[in-house]
Amino acid sequence: MALLTYKGNPFCGGQGVYVRHLSRELSRLGHRVEVIGSQPYPVLDEGHPGLRLTELPSLDLYRQPDPFRTPKRDEYRDWIDALEVATMWTGGFPEPLTFSLRARRHLRARRGEFDVVHDNQTLGYGLLGDVGAPLVTTIHHPITVDRQLELDAAEGWQRRLSVRRWYAFTRMQKRVARRLPSVLTVSGTSRQEITDHLGVRPDRVHVVHIGADTGLFAPDPAVPEVPGRIVTTSSADVPLKGLVFLVEALAKVRTEHPAAHLVVVGKRPTEGPVAQAVERYGLEDAVEFVKGISDAELVDLIRSAQVACVPSLYEGFSLPAAEAMATGTPLLATTGGAIPEVAGRDGETCLAVPPGDPGALAAGLNRLLGDRELRVRLGRAGRERVLRHFTWARAAEGTVARYREAVARHEGRAGAPGRTAAAPTAVRAGAFPSDPEIPDRATSDRESRATC
Repeated sequence: MALLTYKGNPFCGGQGVYVRHLSRELSRLGHRVEVIGSQPYPVLDEGHPGLRLTELPSLDLYRQPDPFRTPKRDEYRDWIDALEVATMWTGGFPEPLTFSLRARRHLRARRGEFDVVHDNQTLGYGLLGDVGAPLVTTIHHPITVDRQLELDAAEGWQRRLSVRRWYAFTRMQKRVARRLPSVLTVSGTSRQEITDHLGVRPDRVHVVHIGADTGLFAPDPAVPEVPGRIVTTSSADVPLKGLVFLVEALAKVRTEHPAAHLVVVGKRPTEGPVAQAVERYGLEDAVEFVKGISDAELVDLIRSAQVACVPSLYEGFSLPAAEAMATGTPLLATTGGAIPEVAGRDGETCLAVPPGDPGALAAGLNRLLGDRELRVRLGRAGRERVLRHFTWARAAEGTVARYREAVARHEGRAGAPGRTAAAPTAVRAGAFPSDPEIPDRATSDRESRATC
């Protein structure tokens, strides 16, 4: 299968984490997986003969240290490059469209090499019509949710206009999504929002939960607990992540627990709501940001915390919640989006509070920091929940079941009276081997160790 991702580096977001772990587990099930991605390029696990990466370069207009750069004349290769630059110059985000156009050209040139094409939330016009094989698409959650949250937080008409222009690609994604034959998503909440926001027929949307690498994210009694330590993940200072409310909550908590401090896995913002809140409450020495850490360092950081917190206003799934629970660290999480679907019931596998409520976050933190027995009970129950429901091996098995359905549907159309297959493919009987029970392997990276 061809697994497409327009932004696939696991250090830059959850899409990259998804591609890395799903491709590995698909390979372990015996499938041949070719990840086709643009910058920042996907990072794949080594040691899997059936797994390879094909780079499909863009102009990489948002790379550091020169984001929003203007390419030199000799960098332009074709009209798609010109479209990419023109969209960026006018304040839009071109990558979903331009990657889809390059991907279609690439796939048509290699017609017959793939049994399935799996798109990871590109939702570009280029993927409509014939791409040389049956198409399955993953939508983690509708980006229209991010758009609305940013509009709600925008101050002034100029900022709102800028947000609307940047998210103009969501109109394309709505049109494309409605025409897709098979959509995968990661939670029941996302499934409902895909039907509500994008207008996709409910019978075309299927939930396949993703998960944690439970071999790596596991308890280790040898790692000492640091008194007062709270850990959270925040890849960017955007309203969606709710970090500003956690900073406000920390200021309240320190009146009862002076040792309370926050470690944020992500890049320190130099301006914006979070930076302003840290300065306003005098928390410069109580809030630490870390980025670029290794897998082992990340896991030990979570293990060392007395509380892991997910303060998001919305999540389509929440990998940080699943991974914190897998380490046995007690979780405090909001009820935003699909987080309750992952974290479970309040008081049983986590403490749950309403999103956007710093007072509720502070009360939850105070309760956990002051009750060791509660922390131990929630930590154990959280680990058991993840082992039962949320692993990458299960995600791969569920995804393959949808591949088989897509292949069968494609063969049915090709063989129907009066119908002709859109294109010859390598679809064949037995293309997908039977799936053995395979445990999770210890390799992972983070949605939020973002430097992009």
